[in-house]
Amino acid sequence: MAGEYIVQQLGKGAKVIELEGVPGASATRERGKGFHEVADQQLQVIAKQSADFDRTKGLNVMENLLQAHPDVQTVFAHNDEMALGSIEAIQSLGKDIRVIGFDGNADALNSIKAGKLTATVAQQPELIGELAVQAAKDVLQGKTVQKSIPAPLKLVTKE
Repeated sequence: MAGEYIVQQLGKGAKVIELEGVPGASATRERGKGFHEVADQQLQVIAKQSADFDRTKGLNVMENLLQAHPDVQTVFAHNDEMALGSIEAIQSLGKDIRVIGFDGNADALNSIKAGKLTATVAQQPELIGELAVQAAKDVLQGKTVQKSIPAPLKLVTKE
């Protein structure tokens, strides 16, 4: 979803930095895999580095990556914390670089409203809860439930 949004906003070949989560974590693997389904075909990932899902590490890693890659057009971070940290680094250099996070946490939604964070791929905790309760109810009634019940994500932008 983030990759498709970047292509839509900046076009094919846009230069992207990817901030990865904790190496080996399932969220890092899955979010990276989903992003690269689009990025490997349509974007130019000029750098990627782990910032361990941490805001302060996102800031520090982004400061270093901006020095090495001043021509970056956008950042995709595997979570909102790293995205928010990267925004601090970008703003301190006076750059205008789009940043897309993942999770849809309250700080990210406020940052989008303030015009700082470009977008977040939001999870839907209420829907996740509803699906879990329905699955539990179905099990108690002797019904068969799917092994995996995914809740759809949604892209949140200022628009």
